[in-house]
Amino acid sequence: MRGPHNIIRLIRTGATMERTGAMGVILDAYDAPPMLRVAARTLGKPFMWLGYKGDPSMPPATRALTALGPAYIKFGQILSTRPDLVGNDLAVQLRVLQDKLPPFEMAESRAQIESELGMSVDEIFSEFSEPIAAASIAQVHQARLADTGEKVAVKVLRPNIERAFRKDVDAFYFAARMVELFAPGARRLRPMEVVEHFDGVVRGELDLRLESAAASEYAANTKDDPGFQLPSIKWNFSSRRVMTLGWAEGVPLGDNDALDAAGHDRRDLGERLLRLFLLHALRDGFFHGDMHQGNLKVAPNGDIITYDFGIMGHIDEYTRRVYAEILFGFIRRDYKRVAEVHFEAGYVPADQDVDEFARALRAVGEPIFGMDASHISMGRLLTYLFEVTERFGMETRTELILLQRTMVVVEGVARSLNPNINIWEVARPVVEDYIKDSIGPKAVLSDLGKAALVLARFGPRLPGLVQNALIAQAEPPAPERKLSRRMLGLVAVCAAVGGAALAVLLEHLF
Repeated sequence: MRGPHNIIRLIRTGATMERTGAMGVILDAYDAPPMLRVAARTLGKPFMWLGYKGDPSMPPATRALTALGPAYIKFGQILSTRPDLVGNDLAVQLRVLQDKLPPFEMAESRAQIESELGMSVDEIFSEFSEPIAAASIAQVHQARLADTGEKVAVKVLRPNIERAFRKDVDAFYFAARMVELFAPGARRLRPMEVVEHFDGVVRGELDLRLESAAASEYAANTKDDPGFQLPSIKWNFSSRRVMTLGWAEGVPLGDNDALDAAGHDRRDLGERLLRLFLLHALRDGFFHGDMHQGNLKVAPNGDIITYDFGIMGHIDEYTRRVYAEILFGFIRRDYKRVAEVHFEAGYVPADQDVDEFARALRAVGEPIFGMDASHISMGRLLTYLFEVTERFGMETRTELILLQRTMVVVEGVARSLNPNINIWEVARPVVEDYIKDSIGPKAVLSDLGKAALVLARFGPRLPGLVQNALIAQAEPPAPERKLSRRMLGLVAVCAAVGGAALAVLLEHLF
């Protein structure tokens, strides 16, 4: 429950932040207002002795989150994908959080598998290893299927992890609400939005059936992409708390020496990885949201393999078209068109000046195009673009932030393989092909066809819907409706008074 009892958890959190030095780092990253700084320090400093010490070799923020446990580690990992919320410097620090927590007992892992799948581990697997990786939510075992002999990876959730996360998330919600109540100036930091984003991601990761479904959808979308493969999901041996998938056999994409020794062309791998990411984002609107070296391998035949599908990004078709037009406009250096697209999509309020916005976009694009190939970055362009659009009143769009963050990561991986890669030259054919298919005459015909199908499906209901709408328009409002509106108004007033009273009470409690 998100009640005052969470104050105890928050005191322990604040004490750990103070003891590890993370409090100042986080407050500075958020550019927190004075009132919030005073409240945070008051909550932490007097109770430093209650805080966890953590690993002194780590940076302050990662040290504190690691010491506080799995929910906080996962919170940090997810915030690392939101530089718009925590700032670029802190986001970089949070990315170094390692999924190397102490594993839980083998007996617990075996018991969960047997409870979930209704068979003994020895019946399902002829081999079953000790944990080879342990993360904040689950751990992974290497195994071999008894019936086929195929090598697989088995992911098992930590015992009672759902309950532990629920308690911590409730404390996060309580903290966010307190920030909004007592530090109105901090509302621009969107604390509730931050926690809601975290809650949504974790809810998905705590049900491995959803991760399995995401992997299956991703595999279906990409099955014909040359030079790319995914480990297959073993649905018969997967459930809510257990996920079994084929073993990804290959060389880690971050090990350049091993890639060279295996005879792989690193230049081709870097360009292919970038093209595949853009293709999945634009063509499918469904992309891997965590494509760092730790989730990528190269198969013996040269195919790129990706795994770990806990964070996936989704972009609707309209947003993909807008994004593609923006990229294409920058590639052609047509800043006026890029500005117009932002206005047409409603990203920038209509009361802003389109020509002034175009000039601001030119200030973003021209310096980047003046760089040599080894420094041109689409991720940097998107970062600067979001900074400019925010100044012109554009609201944050979460799906584009994840896309931008993943673009930065993919670029980093590509450059680690080939430092001289020209991002624009690699991206251009993918974006141009998408523009031709989604914005040209072919796309117009396709859109008209889809509209006709919708009308055909709802055609029999349209006359009735129109008639009911016209009748409702002509009839005077019913007395009951007026009464219900008055009641709603009374409820709203009572809620406001009650909320104000609660705020005053909590203020005295503090």
